Amino acid sequence: MTAFTGKVVLITGGARGIGAEVARRLRAQGAYLVLIDVDPPPLRELAAELGGDEYVVAVPADVRDFAAIQAAVAQGVERFGGIDIVMANAGIASYGSVLAVDPAAFRRVIDVNLVGCFHTVRAALPSVIERRGYVLIVSSLAAYLAMPGMAAYDATKAGVEHFANALRLEVAHRGVDVGSAHMSWIDTPLVQESFNDLPAVARGLAALPSPIRKTTSVQACGAKFERGIARRARRINVPAWVGMLRWLRPLLQTPLAERASGKTTPAWLPEMDAEVTELGRSFSARTQALGED
Repeated sequence: MTAFTGKVVLITGGARGIGAEVARRLRAQGAYLVLIDVDPPPLRELAAELGGDEYVVAVPADVRDFAAIQAAVAQGVERFGGIDIVMANAGIASYGSVLAVDPAAFRRVIDVNLVGCFHTVRAALPSVIERRGYVLIVSSLAAYLAMPGMAAYDATKAGVEHFANALRLEVAHRGVDVGSAHMSWIDTPLVQESFNDLPAVARGLAALPSPIRKTTSVQACGAKFERGIARRARRINVPAWVGMLRWLRPLLQTPLAERASGKTTPAWLPEMDAEVTELGRSFSARTQALGED
């Protein structure tokens, strides 16, 4: 028996990256899975890898579509009897500064990362309350420390952190625990594609302290998530030092700190915007394709 034996876990953005890694780990610990992703082929492959229909309900759906997420939750409840744990993980990032990003791309990041988080929680919450379960909202280091060129992503990750804080207050008396996860750079397709498309981002990161620019493996991140979900953690920080920035946030937002951290921005940010213009898109090619109707 483990903390996950017989538990039903719903994960959005479950086909790749952190979502897929956590799915593998929790299935190995005896969990049943409801996996939702906008990209059907890798979702089907992962579901087959993890044992198929006996253990996994895999639903291709866009978190921007509330009705589709409701239907996915209903499939999971019908198949496994309910939902114990929700991991609202689906997320994307756009390219370009506020002056350069495509406004439609900015809006899409808000809709996927923030509104999609709400859709996920709203659809699954009745079952989670019934089972006195746990909700994990996947935020980011970006909720604690803003980065130039990432305004849409920063705004959504700060937003979902506060969403988690409000939700925790609303459901604590119902026996439901709520946590938020905050990661630095994780070696996911999202990060890999950004670095490949925009070399200027790597140049901008080079000026930051070593821990902030270091990339953590998906496996190490998944192990931290597994432990945090098992103990129904209020916060999961990956790496652990990320948690320090939560307490340092007021200092990081002072004019003096912002001047120090922004000294290199005038050099690399215009280069990044030029790279975005040359690409002709405000997303990675994969994210761009997945958002096309």
